[in-house]
Amino acid sequence: MEDTSLIYGRNAVIEAIKSGRGLDSVLITENELKGSLVQIAALCRDNKIVLKRINPKKLDVLCDNGVHQGVAAYISIVTYKELDDVLDFAKSKGESPFIIVCDGICDPHNLGAIIRTSEAAGAHGVVIPKRGGVQITSATEKAAAGALSYQNIIRVTNISNTLDELKTKRLWIYGADMNGEDYKTVDFTGSAVLVLGSEGKGLSRLVKEKCDFLMKIPMRGKINSLNVSVASGILMYAYAYIGVRN
Repeated sequence: MEDTSLIYGRNAVIEAIKSGRGLDSVLITENELKGSLVQIAALCRDNKIVLKRINPKKLDVLCDNGVHQGVAAYISIVTYKELDDVLDFAKSKGESPFIIVCDGICDPHNLGAIIRTSEAAGAHGVVIPKRGGVQITSATEKAAAGALSYQNIIRVTNISNTLDELKTKRLWIYGADMNGEDYKTVDFTGSAVLVLGSEGKGLSRLVKEKCDFLMKIPMRGKINSLNVSVASGILMYAYAYIGVRN
């Protein structure tokens, strides 16, 4: 299933063109081309993508006054994958599957940042719910800074049932929770699923019960929690570089 949308921002558009995703057209402001806008114009020419000049104020409106940096593109924003496709992808790379599950993430910028970090950390896919959480939007694409062009996104009806399915395929389920054990003491060996809860409530009760391990990031200051996208980055890299991947 595909959602067509408007993405904006220079990095997001450049990576979308390079990845070969389905761009309908690219919009660039009528101001003088300079910097990476010149590169984008050249990429459009080389890849036979329609390039349209647009009034800056009109582009502001189209992007809902987001920081578009003078460029936007109409694109098939994401083609959702099946869970088995992602597991096969990990197998084709000779790696233990590493999947991120978002349980009720509400902020599109947080979701985009999580997707960006997951791609950089070598995760094979990100699971989001069809309901009960934010969907992929142009704001998510902007925050992902091009990572949506390379990361596998799986959209599921029920997060709890998906975790059960992953367990049958011998993946360990690790949940981020303030009442868990110190993440530095957790054994990250083998195939893994990292489950991230919503910004306000954390993991839902049923999802928490499905986790094999609950882990937290110790706080040394007076603030007792981190933004979910920041916490996810710490835990992803704990698995990617402290844990045993293969």
